[in-house]
Amino acid sequence: MIRFLAGAATGYVLGSRAGRERYEQIVRWSHRVADNPAVQGVAGLVRAQVSRAVQQVFHTADRI
Repeated sequence: MIRFLAGAATGYVLGSRAGRERYEQIVRWSHRVADNPAVQGVAGLVRAQVSRAVQQVFHTADRI
């Protein structure tokens, strides 16, 4: 979902005729979202889950 939103925002910015002002507005909005403590908390949880999954894959691969 996050990748889709980032891709959609990037596509809009690159394809937009709204110009620099709209680009700056989107950049400010994305920074506010990224700096939001709730978003940072979820990102931390996702990083931890990915790390555990990668460790388990390597652990399983070592046993083969």
